[in-house]
Amino acid sequence: MFWQQIEQEITEKSAQPFKIIHRESVGGGDISQAYRLSGEHRKYFVKTNRKQLAFMFDAEATALSEIHHTQTIKVPRPLTSGTFDQHSYLIMEWISFSGQPNAQTFAHQLADLHHCTRDQFGFALDNTIGSTPQVNNWSEHWVDFWTKQRLGYQLGLCKKNGLSHRLFDMGQLLQEKSSLLFETYQPKASLLHGDLWSGNWAADEYGQPVIFDPASYYGDHEADLAMMELFGHPGRQFFNAYDESFAVDKGYSVRKNFYNLYHILNHANMFGGSYAMQAQNMIEALLAEVR
Repeated sequence: MFWQQIEQEITEKSAQPFKIIHRESVGGGDISQAYRLSGEHRKYFVKTNRKQLAFMFDAEATALSEIHHTQTIKVPRPLTSGTFDQHSYLIMEWISFSGQPNAQTFAHQLADLHHCTRDQFGFALDNTIGSTPQVNNWSEHWVDFWTKQRLGYQLGLCKKNGLSHRLFDMGQLLQEKSSLLFETYQPKASLLHGDLWSGNWAADEYGQPVIFDPASYYGDHEADLAMMELFGHPGRQFFNAYDESFAVDKGYSVRKNFYNLYHILNHANMFGGSYAMQAQNMIEALLAEVR
C-alpha cells in the first residue's frame, strides 16, 4: 500500500501517470532508507523514515527548492514530501553521479549561491544536522545566532549527555568571547547548504556540480567553506577559484575552526569517543586567539 501511495503522489504532483517498474535500495540513506524508483520513462529518488520525522523531509524539500530557485548550482528537485500510515517520505528527481565536479566550476557556482542573501540570519524552518535538531530562528545578529542556536544548543546537549564539565565550561567562555572573532568582519546572510562535507557534493553524468542533503539556513558563507575542509577537501584549486568570485576574509583561517567546532560537538553528542576531546582542544585553541 505504501508504494501505491508513492505512485499516486508522483502521478498527481508531476501531472503524468507513473507506475513503478523497478524499485531498488540505494546508498545515501545513512539516517533514512533510500530507493531508486524506475518507471517507463522516468526515475525518482525516494527517502523514507518514521512518520514522526516528517518535519525533517519537509525542511529538506524546502531547502532544495530554495537552492533550486536561485538557478546557481544544481540540486535534486523535490517533487513532494508527506506521510502515509507510519511512514514519512521525500520524493525528488533521480540524478546519476559520475565522480567529482570540476573544481573551478564548482567554486564559482557555490559562490553564486552564497551571493544570494537576506537581511536576517536563519531559515523558514528548523531542520536537522545529521539526526540532531538544528534551530533556525531568525536573527539580525550573526554572532548571537551562532553562539545561541549553534554552539549553545550543542553545549546544552553536551551537558545533558554527561560529557566533560570542562568542555561545557570552556565552551560557555568561548560563547562570551565570540564577538572578538568578528571585530573587523561583518558576515552577510548568505544562503548556505549547511552540511557541505565531501559526501554531499558530486558531478552529474554531464560533469556538472551537484549538491544534495542540505541542512540550509542563511548564514556566513565561511561556515560552508569551513565544513568542506573538515570531512574531505575540494582542493586548493577550488578555494583559489572561489576567492575570485567571493573574496574570503583573512580571518577565515581562525574562524573556520570556530565554525567546525559546531560539527565536532555534534559528533561528540552523537558518537562520543575522541570527538569530545577534539572539541575541547579546538575550544582551547580558539580561546587562545581571543585572549
